[in-house]
Amino acid sequence: MAIILDTRRFVAVERADVVRQTIARTVVHVDIDFPAEAGPAAVYGAITDLGPVRVCSVRSNATRVERTPAFARDDLEPRIFLALQVAGSSLIVQGGREAVLRPGDLAFSESTRPYTLLDSDGIRQHFFAIPAAGLALPDDMIRQLAAVTLSPKHPVADLAAAYFGRIAARPDIFARPGAGAVGQPSIELVRALITTHLDASLAGKESLHATLQLRILEYVRAHLADPGLNATQIAAAHHISVRHLYNVLGESGISLGDWIRERRLQKCRDALARPAGQFTAIADLAQQWGFRDASSFGRSFRAAYGMSPREWRNAAATVSA
Repeated sequence: MAIILDTRRFVAVERADVVRQTIARTVVHVDIDFPAEAGPAAVYGAITDLGPVRVCSVRSNATRVERTPAFARDDLEPRIFLALQVAGSSLIVQGGREAVLRPGDLAFSESTRPYTLLDSDGIRQHFFAIPAAGLALPDDMIRQLAAVTLSPKHPVADLAAAYFGRIAARPDIFARPGAGAVGQPSIELVRALITTHLDASLAGKESLHATLQLRILEYVRAHLADPGLNATQIAAAHHISVRHLYNVLGESGISLGDWIRERRLQKCRDALARPAGQFTAIADLAQQWGFRDASSFGRSFRAAYGMSPREWRNAAATVSA
């Protein structure tokens, strides 16, 4: 479901804060400046997910967006933000480079380093937040193209601009069954965009294989709450066979079932220790993290931590009291 951000719904004095809070909650923490001479903050945007890709389309009178050094050190999963200029021109600054974007141009920035986006006439862009792990490319390769205008005359850039422009222009498609399946091919297109601009397709293929295990585990971690999570689903998401999935994990001695159970137990243990966990039924909490049966959850928890979930929760409450 798309989140529609429309500042006309709010009183003028609250609009700028609403925008900052919404972007921080759904996309990334940034400082956003609205010039006083332009009047109250005016923003219209749609934020939604296309599988692992988060799409954000914004038209606004904000003239500066900055991810500060402090924000860049947060615990956000590393991402790149691919920007497609809609109107006017803007400037992306990161790592000592500047990229000028005009309508139809593409450039990206990294979440792990400070960056600034400037547009004196107001930010008017489509943004695509993509997990860096999903690109399966070395960090230094990605960093070489941050804040670089990706040539609109390049055939892959031209294809990507047209493709992402159509996606952003049709937020209604995200509500249709199966729309999320487009997310992974979208990431593959961005990989092609980066590697062809660096003429590094061989390195891209090698890194894709080298980071497969990492991408598998990141996918599993993101879907721990799904009680139906299984090897078939995980393999399909990475376009490999179940046998190859087990072989990749086996290279590091990882048992898929054990790995999933251990992470789910950790999530439950952490939740039980929080104040909110004191008021949540243990069976409900176990279900939230993918355990279908409360009895088997209790046995697994005791085997892992030497006490029952209730005993753990009571001990945590005593310590914090």
